[in-house]
Amino acid sequence: MKGEFPVITTERLVLRKMVATDSKDMLEYFSDEQVMKFYGVSPFESEEEALEEIRWYDRIFETDQGIRWALQTNEGKIIGSCGFHNWDQRHHRAEMGYELSRACWGQGLMSEVLAAVIDYGFNTLLLNRIQALVEPENTQSLRLLEKAGFRQEGILSQYEFTLGKYDDLCMCALVKSEYINRSQK
Repeated sequence: MKGEFPVITTERLVLRKMVATDSKDMLEYFSDEQVMKFYGVSPFESEEEALEEIRWYDRIFETDQGIRWALQTNEGKIIGSCGFHNWDQRHHRAEMGYELSRACWGQGLMSEVLAAVIDYGFNTLLLNRIQALVEPENTQSLRLLEKAGFRQEGILSQYEFTLGKYDDLCMCALVKSEYINRSQK
């Protein structure tokens, strides 16, 4: 995946590389307790934490472990991110992650983003499986993934240790054959 960072345009957003100057916008949504409720880390308290997150996005891209796009409005504001990590090229699978500013919830923006990112995953990265790990209580995210064609495959009991506790995670997945069948309907 090395080379120029791909830009994706949807109906209402531009998906592009997150850069250091986006850290203020990122801090705005990553400091929101509601946005971070199921993220597995405490809300951000400083711009340095946002800059470290951006550096992680750079590292996963540079090392072919994933890609994370900034979600930019037509006005130039960054309202979230979406992308792949834990990219296993041998097995043609990757994990999807995303977050969105609370001010933008309920507008269909993340459905629009997921459609574009899933298409990129299957048709450009040549993935066969896209998976997402979601806390069972995060019903909004589970509904979003279901709408995008993902199936819930089961619960991974006490899969992660975050914020001083073990979290169960729901394994959701979409495989390319199901994606193609769904697209042809």
